[in-house]
Amino acid sequence: MNQTRQISLLALTMLSMSVRFVAAEINKPSTTPTPTVTPAKARPNIPEMIEADGKLRLSFGDEKMVLPRGLQPSMLRTASGALIVQAQIPQKPFPSSRMTYPWAMETRISRDDGKTWTLFPLKPNENGVNLEGGIVQLRDGTILALDTYISPGTHPDEGIGQLYTSTNDWRTLEGPQNVTFDLPNADFYCSKDDGGHPHDAQRLHRRILELPSGDLLATFYGWIKGDKTPATYMPTMMKSRVILVRSTDRGQHWKMISTVAVDPTIGTEGFGEPVIVRLSKGPNAGRLICLMRTGRELREAISDDEGVTWSPHQPRVFAGLDIYRTELWVDWLRNYKGSKGRLLDENNPDDLRGAVVDPELIELRSGLLVAAFGVRIPQKACWAHPEHSWNGNYLAFSTDHGQTWSNVVRMTSGVLTTHYMAVEETLTDNKLFVTYDLGGWSKGMNRDIWGRFVEVAIKAH
Repeated sequence: MNQTRQISLLALTMLSMSVRFVAAEINKPSTTPTPTVTPAKARPNIPEMIEADGKLRLSFGDEKMVLPRGLQPSMLRTASGALIVQAQIPQKPFPSSRMTYPWAMETRISRDDGKTWTLFPLKPNENGVNLEGGIVQLRDGTILALDTYISPGTHPDEGIGQLYTSTNDWRTLEGPQNVTFDLPNADFYCSKDDGGHPHDAQRLHRRILELPSGDLLATFYGWIKGDKTPATYMPTMMKSRVILVRSTDRGQHWKMISTVAVDPTIGTEGFGEPVIVRLSKGPNAGRLICLMRTGRELREAISDDEGVTWSPHQPRVFAGLDIYRTELWVDWLRNYKGSKGRLLDENNPDDLRGAVVDPELIELRSGLLVAAFGVRIPQKACWAHPEHSWNGNYLAFSTDHGQTWSNVVRMTSGVLTTHYMAVEETLTDNKLFVTYDLGGWSKGMNRDIWGRFVEVAIKAH
């Protein structure tokens, strides 16, 4: 209770200072005019523990704006302590013969522990790398980043990705360099995207891992020939699978190793938005854990042979946040209509159910695992009616290397968000920097990336 009262006082102070944060903490050395920024916040967000086993004590810093007008962050903390954050902004990308995201990407860097953020400029008329594809700093200090899209190559079963490299802590960036993916039976053309638009690509997502051998692992979601099960809400979009690839030459060439998960009966959209972590401590050191979005609950698979084989996928439900428990919110919504004009009641279970999206997963130097995820209640109507307490962004902690997740904190609740997060451990052990967005895509809507520090104290046994 003392911690909650302290957070409340900090939050009230933060609200009064929010305008000063915009003016004083964002450094914008841009050559183009920047619109006036209004924080996408109606009230402070006060973190709330919704499950705790007494083993951890969390403390939270103030929310600070990181990237104005941004949605859906990606992030890397470098060996120097620099924080690199990227998000989509409401501007069109430059024309390109290669597939790009519908919105431009903007990158900002802090080299003073999050106090100020500097715009990282793009090369003229180039869109740059979309860091959703994965970014890693190798043990020798080199930073590698993969653009999220793997495009069809000129040869059968070949994909073309784009690799960017920095050898000076992201002060400059070299690339793009075309790199190849060996993808037997890949189907680049079978599916549209979730808006019904062409999507002639596979989609790299989240993290690149460097193994002790120096080999690299990455995950993507997409399709191989025969994957033709329509998503429930978009018949032209096919349910996807999650695939693992490996590079033995620092990202120049990648080979398909395995399918992590595929099942046309699962979720609304198959398996997507994967994230992998490699355990370095505990009885199963070397194990890979993969969390994946399905359009409903998250699913989890593990591998103890560097991704050659995977366990059957299982649902991973944190703190009892079961998105099928529609009886918990049906009375609140029954007088509203869903996207297709049907009432949100017991006769419309598909629209009434929730969804968990875009998992994040990291191992701290102490061996503690941290997962981040977003819960949408309900899955689509959360944009028009975000007020339910479950609707928001979450952190979960595992003290036993992923066996159980007995500490879960709700970072935002009942506010408009896309439910995407990014988390990194700072140079201080067990101190995190957590980013998330507030706002959405609607025209004229306030939208920004916010961040805050979270410190974790592990209590002595």
